[in-house]
Amino acid sequence: MAVLSRLFLPIPSRNLFSRRTLVSNATSRPSSFSSKSSSVAIFWDLDNKPPNAIPPYDAAVRLKLAASSFGTLKFAVAYANSHVFRHVPAPVRAQREDRRTLDRLEDAGVYTPSEPYVCRVCGRNFYNHTKFVNHFKQLHEREQAKRLHRLESTKGSQRVMLAAKLSMKMEKYRRASRDLLVPKVGYGLADELRRAGVLVRTVEDRPEAADKAIREHLVDTMDKGRIGCLMLVSDDAGFAGVLREARMRCLRTVVVGDEGDGVLKRCADAAFSWKEVASGRAKKDAASVVEKWKDRELLKKLEWTYRPEETKEVDCGDLEEGIGDGDDEDGGDMGLHCQPAVGTPYSVPDHIQDPSGTSLTVKDELAFFRASLAVGSNVVK
Repeated sequence: MAVLSRLFLPIPSRNLFSRRTLVSNATSRPSSFSSKSSSVAIFWDLDNKPPNAIPPYDAAVRLKLAASSFGTLKFAVAYANSHVFRHVPAPVRAQREDRRTLDRLEDAGVYTPSEPYVCRVCGRNFYNHTKFVNHFKQLHEREQAKRLHRLESTKGSQRVMLAAKLSMKMEKYRRASRDLLVPKVGYGLADELRRAGVLVRTVEDRPEAADKAIREHLVDTMDKGRIGCLMLVSDDAGFAGVLREARMRCLRTVVVGDEGDGVLKRCADAAFSWKEVASGRAKKDAASVVEKWKDRELLKKLEWTYRPEETKEVDCGDLEEGIGDGDDEDGGDMGLHCQPAVGTPYSVPDHIQDPSGTSLTVKDELAFFRASLAVGSNVVK
């Protein structure tokens, strides 16, 4: 930039022509890829888009992996009413029915598994699934209840020491029961999402209660300026307004849904389907999407605008000898009069970078200087 500082000298005040200011948008528009604005937040509408095709834990993990490709994941939150957590999807119901049918065949002696069922707590083997479940409930479930009762009966430092002592056994039981025992209500949606690191919030059992809570959380997050990119998991067209507001605030928007050309996908900067998220294609395509966003930011930095509100009057000095009389060689008036000039000299961005992040060379600075001179000559004409 030293070259530009030597070349862009102040224009003398005796200039007879008006001077206007060309200001780069790089000084007025903040970059969307700063350290603060590169954070990503996930807002999941479970009422509209529950993870029915794949297990909840796998869906949440793959969704977070896709979101982390757009920036640093700040948080992930899911909203739903109690009916969503009590509902059992059709694939889960079919899987449970198949398990019950297989248990009846094993009890009748018609079917024998080729490999035994191994207890993940004590290591015992069983060739009958019903006996395996009874063993787990009668032995390990009672042991887990005794551990929880001991923890509830202790306080202070003794409770901390006891929790540290029993943590490994309790975690081993939770992992084994997750795959063996059938939840009494629902299919463990909330627990699986929490295990994946998603904050689950239950709203009232009223229509559009989850949508209202998500919109309020979105607006509050945008007001605080905590994120620069939001990922919305929903197909509800009611979120179109908040997505438009997010884009007006220069936030990047990503929508995950199953509708091919829905309203939300038309309002967002990028859109993916559940199939793309589950297969990992969304994570791969996110890199190209981010590069396009960076190229767009660079083009915004190189735009030139004229700001008449920043103009100021400049006094006109004495005219040079021979021009002050106002006569040309034929004795006529040249038509040049001392008029107040407005504006400041032409300016360019103090610092411009290409998409790779490296500064422009001296050769590129000279090219910008020539281009600015050409624009200046057009303004004078």
